[in-house]
Amino acid sequence: MTPLTPPPGGFIGPVKRSVTIAGHPTSISLEPVFWAALEAQAAARNLPLSALIAQIDALRIQAADPPNLASALRCWLFVQTRP
Repeated sequence: MTPLTPPPGGFIGPVKRSVTIAGHPTSISLEPVFWAALEAQAAARNLPLSALIAQIDALRIQAADPPNLASALRCWLFVQTRP
């Protein structure tokens, strides 16, 4: 069995960043690995980070029981990065 190792850079708690979604500023707290993954996904789609977050937010609010935005972002990223 392969031993577990910490993620590169270690375990780091959430970092709060401000983004504008549909003209409204909001703060989102995510761990740096999630911010990096969101930035990579935005770059892959040739979108500004705020535009990608806005698209995910639009999908989130259509759910029957929408989670908070940070949870929606993590879940979306998890599905995108699965092999």
